[in-house]
Amino acid sequence: MTTSPVLVTGGTGTLGRLVVPLLRASGRQVRVLSRRARPDGGGVEYLTGDLLKGEGMGPAVDGAETVLNLAGGPKGDDVATGHLVRAASRAGVRHLVHISVVGADSVPLGFLRTQLAAERAVAAGTVPWTVLRAAQFHDFVLNLVRTLTKLPVLPAPGGMRLQPVDARDVAARLVDLALAAPAGRVPDLVGPTVYGVAELSRSYLRATGSRRPVLPVRIPGRAGRAYRAGANLSLDGATVGKRTWEEFLAERLAQRR
Repeated sequence: MTTSPVLVTGGTGTLGRLVVPLLRASGRQVRVLSRRARPDGGGVEYLTGDLLKGEGMGPAVDGAETVLNLAGGPKGDDVATGHLVRAASRAGVRHLVHISVVGADSVPLGFLRTQLAAERAVAAGTVPWTVLRAAQFHDFVLNLVRTLTKLPVLPAPGGMRLQPVDARDVAARLVDLALAAPAGRVPDLVGPTVYGVAELSRSYLRATGSRRPVLPVRIPGRAGRAYRAGANLSLDGATVGKRTWEEFLAERLAQRR
């Protein structure tokens, strides 16, 4: 068993908080790069750095054979990933695992273009790599429908569908990939069901005992056409997660009671 630490960027986020204990359960030492100082504990070493600024990269990658890049933000992920790739190359990292988003190469939105550019930075580097694209997390969908259902009228984007996946399924898949050999671009990971956005919102309203009138809306432009064509979906050859939106929603609402 290797004794080198696994570096996890974004280790304190939604996904990272699930990945880190799974890596520890596998017997691996874990190093987390965070913008805020945190005390070490539980077999996890915390280092301070900033991927977007390229700060703290050297100590973070030093001695790490495997890096999981789970960090992400509203912008600049391509720049941050480039900094990490170059630092990993200089340190002799043997495997870089990167999380991306389904539809990165097919939906014309700025955020997704950034994700595609980050993928390309990984592929262009000298470190052997694995890239996993995942659908929107259940947590993201919950935040979306909470926002929509706060409005007096529920907007229903016509033709927009999602395949939400549970972050726990994504975390388990990423750990399996990190402990295996570099595999390049692997099959996408999506949830077990395709839903319309209005359907997801209505399920939340039912679960919370609320009602709203529905107003059909049309997403304009190229992005709207891409969503209506299902460009953000992965219907063939994808890996399918186990946990459903309904199970996630019931669990999350039960925690609030």
